[in-house]
Amino acid sequence: MAETSLLNPARQRAAFERVRKAHQFEVAEDYVELIDDLIAAHGEARATDLAERFGVTHATVNRTIQRLIRDGLVKSEPYRAIFLTDEGRAMAARSRKRHAIVRDFLLAIGTTRETAEQDAEGIEHHVSEETLAAFRAFVEKSAREAAKG
Repeated sequence: MAETSLLNPARQRAAFERVRKAHQFEVAEDYVELIDDLIAAHGEARATDLAERFGVTHATVNRTIQRLIRDGLVKSEPYRAIFLTDEGRAMAARSRKRHAIVRDFLLAIGTTRETAEQDAEGIEHHVSEETLAAFRAFVEKSAREAAKG
């Protein structure tokens, strides 16, 4: 029988709690980031655009938007465009920054751009601040070494 090395129960519980918390914010972060992108590109974000880009139903988008309104991240009225609150814009900016750091790290270790973009989309929500800082430091060090020649 293969030996299994279990984590200390408190450490394992903390790890699972962190993942559950990340899952809670993942949808909100994805929505506010896409809403911000749509507003930048088209001047507004519509539920139809969100449903198409996420590949979900209008009902799913409407439920999520209602939750984001309740959480103070977006503003909307029935049959109107969706806009971000200041808090929603701040969340979108944080999420975009995390995505860029993860993507740049994946590119620095040799991942193709397409794969780096796709993988960063999932990793950005789950990576700890400590690991994110290590990614950033690695990317900066790699850039300095590349500049030296």
